[in-house]
Amino acid sequence: MAKHSKDKSPELRETIALLPETPGVYMYYDSEGTVIYVGKAKNLKRRVSSYFNRTHDVLRTNLLVRAICDMTYIVVPTEADALNLENSMIKEYKPRYNVLLKDDKSYPWICLTKELYPRVFMTRQRLKDGSKYFGPYTDAGAARTVLNLIHDLYPIRGCRVAITPASLAAGKGRLCLEYHLKRCAGCCTGLISPEQYGEYIDNIRQILRGETGELLRHLRSEMERLSEQMRFEEAQELKEQYQKVERYQAKSAIVSPTLDDLDVFGIDDDGSNDVYINYMHVQRGAVSRSLTLQYKRRLDESRQQLLSYAMAEVARTFSISYDEVIVAQEPDSEFVGATFTVPQRGDKAKLLDVSQRNARQRRVEDLGHLERTDPAKRAQKTLERIKADFRLSELPVHIECFDNSNIQGTNPVASCVVFRDAKPSKKDYRHFNIKTVVGADDFASMKEVLTRRYTRLMNETPDDLPQLIVVDGGKGQLSSAVEALDEMGLRGKIAVVGIAKRLEEIYFPGDSVPLYIDKNSESLKVVQHLRDEAHRFGITHHRDRRSKSQIVSELSGIKGIGKITEQELLRHFKSVKRISEASLDALAAVIGPAKARLVRAHFAANAR
Repeated sequence: MAKHSKDKSPELRETIALLPETPGVYMYYDSEGTVIYVGKAKNLKRRVSSYFNRTHDVLRTNLLVRAICDMTYIVVPTEADALNLENSMIKEYKPRYNVLLKDDKSYPWICLTKELYPRVFMTRQRLKDGSKYFGPYTDAGAARTVLNLIHDLYPIRGCRVAITPASLAAGKGRLCLEYHLKRCAGCCTGLISPEQYGEYIDNIRQILRGETGELLRHLRSEMERLSEQMRFEEAQELKEQYQKVERYQAKSAIVSPTLDDLDVFGIDDDGSNDVYINYMHVQRGAVSRSLTLQYKRRLDESRQQLLSYAMAEVARTFSISYDEVIVAQEPDSEFVGATFTVPQRGDKAKLLDVSQRNARQRRVEDLGHLERTDPAKRAQKTLERIKADFRLSELPVHIECFDNSNIQGTNPVASCVVFRDAKPSKKDYRHFNIKTVVGADDFASMKEVLTRRYTRLMNETPDDLPQLIVVDGGKGQLSSAVEALDEMGLRGKIAVVGIAKRLEEIYFPGDSVPLYIDKNSESLKVVQHLRDEAHRFGITHHRDRRSKSQIVSELSGIKGIGKITEQELLRHFKSVKRISEASLDALAAVIGPAKARLVRAHFAANAR
């Protein structure tokens, strides 16, 4: 080992040298004995050595290695055991350099108690009392919807009275209001037998497991049997239950009902530190479990690594093992019994898309919440993302975007829009009429506009130069912008990029290969907003100029009518059309009888 390792103590170097080549978990400590990183490895010796034998691309990893003063490790039988142990230790120690699970909170469960007459209720605590727990539900409202369905369908008890065979035999129970409201079958007095009540519980288990199809078949069979026996009132009750379950199932079904017993993991990763992973379990085409986790990168962890963390977390949360798992890409860890499917088309691909949409929606919700509660922090996050994506040396608090507008070379104009803190600053928008360029030369126009804009800024407000310039166009427009900045001596002070319209590719000076930013990235959304604003602002100004030039050419063609007379006519009549329709007397009242006759003669001749 070299480089980093030579700076470490002899004891640490010896520990690293004697590491076994087996699966395990390692912990790094700083000078104060605090755990600063926990990691897993398929091969402990190879993995740990890789930290110390080279300089890393990610600055934060180099800072971690520099801070390591000691380490310990635990050998485990398999890589899966290492992943589970790593997950537990990260939760216990919360090391500063580890990926952070931000959604580690208590979710509601639906509990089915183990009693003579079981109860069904929502709870956030899982006790080892023999009860069966279903969930967790990321939305308490969804859990209440299921509970409401159950209580609508079956008269199960909600009280906490201890009901035992002895208490029933002693006749100590007393019917309560719930019985008289037909919400309970009278369990405490034995009006319903445990066996009859158990039939309700069996149906409830099917609902909680998502097996509503089997329950519907059972209810339909019972309905038909009761109808044949002329027990129409009982059959009607079952029909109402059937319809309620059917409505509930319709809300849950999302894809082909042939898909059964699948686990799905969708990832929304826009390249920022925040990564969202959605988990869904599907039975017969309906989602029976759903959970979205948010991870915060600390050391540039890969999607595969984060997916492994999420799968381990879900397995622990739901106490499950995996069979078939649908993913966009496989995790970097093995899971016993799991087979991974990366679908390209069909129902499984649709299901993966649903999961990814849920992950993306969670990001949108979080950003929206941040926008409402802390807009400054939201803007800071966006600017940091732009800084990383566009390889900037400083935060782009002030961004300017330029666009050229002309139609067949006429009335060439340009627009400059300004964003501050990733938001439009409309008072700073500027229009430019192209002065030195003849015809439709976008490259020369771009150079002229940037030269005029920043020559003026340097003279008037040199402290208010932007950190980033975006030009609407590809390599040609970008090269013209770079030329202008070079000539003004601003090349090293202001970053500049070009955005091409066709595929939204980003061009950097001196690099012929464009950058393709993730379509869901906040960076691309801000740049698109900039480009669209510049285009809108420029087109509006171009239309105004074109309209004015058409008016001027119509009136200036009248011999003997000068600019002041034109302005007087337009100020009074508002448009050329009204001037052409005005009577001689009306015109004379504004510009005098001699000029009025000239104007009337002009429009009369054109009318023939």
